Amino acid sequence: MIKDYQTQKALRGPYDFCILGAGPAGITLALRLARAGWRVLLAEGGGREYSERSQGFYHCTSSGLEMYAGETRLRFLGGTSNHWAGRCRPFDPSDFAASPPVGLPGWPIGYGEIARYLPEAMAIVDLPQGADFKAMNAGLGGGDFDADRFLLSPPTRFAQKYAQALEDTPGLDLFLNCNCVDLEFDKAAGSVAAVVVSDYDLHRERVQARHFILAMGALENARQLLNSQSLREAGVVTVDGMVGRCFMDHMNVEMGTFILKSGQGTDTRQYYTTDAFVAEYQAGKGNVSASVLADVQTYGRTAEVKHFLENLACDTGVASKIKFVADFSCPGDGVLGTMIEQFPNLQSRLTLHQDKDALGVARANMHWALSDADRHTIKCIGSELAKQFAEADMGFVKLNEFVYDTTQPLKIQPHAHHMGTTRMAETPAHGVVDSDCKVFGTGNLHVAGSGIFATGGAANPTMPLLQFALRLADHLNQQMKATTA
Repeated sequence: MIKDYQTQKALRGPYDFCILGAGPAGITLALRLARAGWRVLLAEGGGREYSERSQGFYHCTSSGLEMYAGETRLRFLGGTSNHWAGRCRPFDPSDFAASPPVGLPGWPIGYGEIARYLPEAMAIVDLPQGADFKAMNAGLGGGDFDADRFLLSPPTRFAQKYAQALEDTPGLDLFLNCNCVDLEFDKAAGSVAAVVVSDYDLHRERVQARHFILAMGALENARQLLNSQSLREAGVVTVDGMVGRCFMDHMNVEMGTFILKSGQGTDTRQYYTTDAFVAEYQAGKGNVSASVLADVQTYGRTAEVKHFLENLACDTGVASKIKFVADFSCPGDGVLGTMIEQFPNLQSRLTLHQDKDALGVARANMHWALSDADRHTIKCIGSELAKQFAEADMGFVKLNEFVYDTTQPLKIQPHAHHMGTTRMAETPAHGVVDSDCKVFGTGNLHVAGSGIFATGGAANPTMPLLQFALRLADHLNQQMKATTA
């Protein structure tokens, strides 16, 4: 059943599960738990469509590298799947096998814990059953770069694909425009007693449930935990604790350009670091996309002038020295795009302002920071790729100076893959949730989504976070059966 909380105040609690956030993780959890026979509330702060009013609650200031926190998420039914590009690559066993070289532990679970959920996660995002994650090209020599292997989802838009299931599944109540404004923790019981939800007119209700799951995205999950006064008073959340820390994104670095030798073709090549590379250089993982540019198109009365200057610059090798009309790259040149792993970093974190939004929830600031280990990764990937490109006699790579000279400012863009603010760990000294995604110090509060990632690897997070959501649903279902038997 789908209702609009702004106009229909028909909550039917207490529920077995209260899930906050109707993106890919929240929708997956809600349907799986409701189909298992439990009463489920799925509360989404936005409506069916994008609105400036709802999106405004994602406003987030930045004091570090700019990661466009307010622009890269979507606050309505289906969440950020509404502009997901669809690229899917699973985690590798090696992602779970070693700790990152930054003084923090890696995953407290093994790869097998999520591997068994890969076929079902693939089905959720409409990937063919049994399909191999295929390479589009060959790797490079030297053993450092294999061909990247991935599949493309259509991409799946969760609000559209699962609309009928959300409407018809018995036991499931989905309320739109139903905003979480507080988590009420009962210190004596050691559990969350209720969440407070609000419409946009500040009508509030307490929702009671046996279990609560935060599935609002890495930034919003951390923000809600930090905002809860009762969690702070109980010591579950502390100012100097792990909530909000170790924010990670995949790094999109302007690596440089290349020129292919004749006969190499113009198809985009996708390379991925090998486990041997990671071990040898103590570096992170990364994807590099080598894309050849098409002929420069020019229009209008400046066309002839631009063609003349472009040809002159390319023929004489001084294209980078000439500025005219608009920037361009010579036809046949290529650019190197990247999606590189960021290591967990305690200084890369979300904190709260004193200022509050219109619903009374403290606004957030994101300080996205890289470490020396991240610069080392970028340098190693760029330098070795350029070397092996030449050794394979494919052409020549020109790296930007800041890739190999780490004293220069880095030119970087985020990929909007928000990870790590509620990371999974063995103890609260190193994370926020345990191996079952339960918040340390609580008995019934769980977190879903890529915020739990202990490390991010260099794979797009949507499909792996669904594997974790399926695992969490099975764990909660078994726990409920055990306690109600």
